[in-house]
Parts: sequence; C-alpha cells; structure tokens
Amino acid sequence: MQISYVPLEYLETVWPQIEGYLDGAARYSHGRFKVEDIKHGIETKPQQLWVAYEDEFIYGAVVTEVVTYPQMKALDTHFTGGIELPKWKTPMLEVLQKFARDNGCNIIESYGRPGWEKVFTDDGFKKRFMFYELPVEKEA
Repeated sequence: MQISYVPLEYLETVWPQIEGYLDGAARYSHGRFKVEDIKHGIETKPQQLWVAYEDEFIYGAVVTEVVTYPQMKALDTHFTGGIELPKWKTPMLEVLQKFARDNGCNIIESYGRPGWEKVFTDDGFKKRFMFYELPVEKEA
C-alpha cells in the first residue's frame, strides 16, 4: 500500500476516484459540509490531500490541515473516507505522523463519529472531550 500527498495540480486527476469517499465523510458532518465544500477547501485553504493506493486503485483519502494554537500546533484530520480501512490505516497514520513531526505539530487531532474511537485505540487514541450540538431554538 502506498500513501501519497496529492499536489493541488493533480487534484482534478484523482478527484473522480475519491469524490465518493469524501462525499461519505461529508454526509457525517450533519449538514455542515457537502463534498463540493471539501474540494473547495483543498483548493483554497492550506489543506493537504493524502491518498492510499495500490497499483492504479485508490482505497482511501484523508484531508488534513496544520492548525496553530497559542501553545501548540496540531495536524487536524478534517475528513477521511475510503474502503478497506485496515489495509491502509497504519501506513497512512505513519505518513501523517511524519508530516506532523516535520511541521512542528505536537498532536494529530480529529473529530468524528463515535466509531473512530475503536479504530484508533491501539494507536494511542485518547478521548479528550465530547462535541455537543444544541439547537438555537427549542423544538416544540
């Protein structure tokens, strides 16, 4: 399994192969993002697109961004999508950890559905806080 950063000039080349994966990730944002928004973020923000592939087939994609907090830097994994995650999770994580180190990040962070907790338990995952969503108006 190979992991590769996708330079912006190759986004249009790989997009047809990963759009469905990232559309699935967008659906878990509960209306916050559409797949078009994810693509636009890659095109316009300092975000990175990574793909996991073997031969000519792409198994997964991850969108990251280096975030600078007042006291530390983090590599934020905004979106992850694909198939056969056990085939590419470990090599992807190793590449992202190296990228994070090379960019002075102290941690890799993410938010997502509860199922991700069990995916990364063996990798040192620590649940730090819960994300709450409250309506602006109480429903009648």
